[in-house]
Amino acid sequence: MTDEIKHECGIALVRLLKPLDYYKNKYGSWMYGLQKLYLLMEKQHNRGQDGAGLVSVKFDLDPGKKYIHSYRSNSDSAIQDIFDKINKKYNTENKKNPELFEDSVWAKNNLPFVSELYLGHLRYGTFGKNDIEYVHPVIRENNWKSKNLAIAGNFNLTNVDELFHQLIKLGQHPKDYSDTVTILEKIGHCLDKENERIFKVYKNQGYSNIKIAEEISKKINIQKILKEACENWDGGYVVAGIIGHGDTFVIRDPNGIRPVWYYKDDEIVVVTSERPVIQTALNVEFNLIKEINPGHAIIIKKDGNISFELIKEPKEKKSCSFERIYFSRGTDRDIYYERKNLGRLLCPAILNSINYDLTNAVFSYIPNTAEVAFYGLIEELNIYCNKIKQEKILQFSNEFDKDKIDKILSLSPRIEKLAVKDIKLRTFITQDEGRSDLVGHVYDVTYGIVNNYKDVLVVLDDSIVRGTTLKECVIKMLDRLYPKKIIIVSSAPQIRYPDCYGIDMAKLGDLVAFQAAIGLLKETNQENIINEVYTLSKAQEKLPKEQIINHVKKIYKQFSAEQISKKIADILKPSDLNADLEIIFQSIKNLHISCPNNTGDWYFTGNYPTPGGNKVVNTSFINYIEGKNERAY
Repeated sequence: MTDEIKHECGIALVRLLKPLDYYKNKYGSWMYGLQKLYLLMEKQHNRGQDGAGLVSVKFDLDPGKKYIHSYRSNSDSAIQDIFDKINKKYNTENKKNPELFEDSVWAKNNLPFVSELYLGHLRYGTFGKNDIEYVHPVIRENNWKSKNLAIAGNFNLTNVDELFHQLIKLGQHPKDYSDTVTILEKIGHCLDKENERIFKVYKNQGYSNIKIAEEISKKINIQKILKEACENWDGGYVVAGIIGHGDTFVIRDPNGIRPVWYYKDDEIVVVTSERPVIQTALNVEFNLIKEINPGHAIIIKKDGNISFELIKEPKEKKSCSFERIYFSRGTDRDIYYERKNLGRLLCPAILNSINYDLTNAVFSYIPNTAEVAFYGLIEELNIYCNKIKQEKILQFSNEFDKDKIDKILSLSPRIEKLAVKDIKLRTFITQDEGRSDLVGHVYDVTYGIVNNYKDVLVVLDDSIVRGTTLKECVIKMLDRLYPKKIIIVSSAPQIRYPDCYGIDMAKLGDLVAFQAAIGLLKETNQENIINEVYTLSKAQEKLPKEQIINHVKKIYKQFSAEQISKKIADILKPSDLNADLEIIFQSIKNLHISCPNNTGDWYFTGNYPTPGGNKVVNTSFINYIEGKNERAY
């Protein structure tokens, strides 16, 4: 993705099922759980570079001993910053008392983060909220163990306004207007109610408060708490939580929009946002790592009992396809093959565009996240080449000409490394002219490999959102190689609608596909459609989200995908470009062929899986027409 957009966060939960001494004896260190957490977070650093945090809970400490520890950081190297702080303390104690330091019991009683339960988080802060207060895990503290709550997650709720006012009706005074605070306080409220319910039952039976606290820890019903808490949530979410006495949970939205994976054996339970990190950290087989089903939660009780409970009735599964195209690590086996398929299925359109002339076409990709799809494209091009070779060879009768055979066999796609991302230039020049010039030098080109004014450059990108970097940098840079034509190919379809489930694409006016459709309507004297959509959108602005219809689809209905692609090329073509420019997008059909199990495509089709999505696109269009440069949710 040449346009850098912020997107989903990542979680890593580690629950040790044995005493710490077990890991000391088997693996050589009581730090086994913490070390695994570090690996799981580091291997998911692609999911969050604006902040990181972790919280740990120690089991069965005496009153007065601190049993919850947390660190959060929003530094440039947040993960390293957190673990450097922990290691600094450990190294100091190791030098002072090396023998005691090796004792897991002493370490648990005297050192922070020596625990049975860890929850880590990696944050991408959308909309500029990178303050430390927005870094997870966030904690709701209480002197009763079973009322302490820490949460971290990968979520975006579309109806924070509704949920916020529900908290106010409960008599609460939320400290911030955000989905994080809303989720924390709603679960916390339901947790308090469950504590009070159990307290009354045992108080009426004459139990002492100390004994009641023990019974609450055993009897607290996490499933009931979560069912009540998330009843009205609308959005995509994976929420992980730890309760102070040792219970923990991870819940997934009923459409399965956000990804979450787990592994468990008799030693450990691990939950993460991506599958291959578990394979790497624990060296376990692919088929032993499972998804948490949509609408369900994994609940791990303090006594080690593990269950999977229904929280919200599952709906049609609409897992985010962008995870497969771009966001998730390509080291996942399924994602790797899906990305190759995305590239492979673009081959016919590309061959048609270059008039099947492979001799005068050069193939490459920008940026590195498009590499796997590029492999798929090249494999399919080689299949085409082999078919042509076979046909030509079979045309020979009994006479074989070595030179002709050599010429036939030489047919293959020309693959070159056209561009290298040199450094991430910091735009210290504030004037627009100077800034644009700097942006244009983010990539270096490889000179001397293109036949001037003869070759066509075919460059694969994984997606095009705003197109700013393409226009200001990539296309201009490629033009320095003096090609006859530049073809930019997106392995994703046209991004036409805002996202509201975790990707920083909330403004319609920023999307180049939307700009193209609006431009075409104006060019073809169909501005009445823009006005009609605005009138329809405005009329339903105050309706409940369940009654709102996505009328923005009418903006695109008048034009074919090819017409919009051509207009996008016009918009992204720099005024001083010498080469011709064409842009090819993946089709929706081929997207679903490539990614059959992740059918969430609302940013491409406008088919939102929750009512809140229609509300967001409705608001986003109104904001665009009224000139409001603000988020739609």
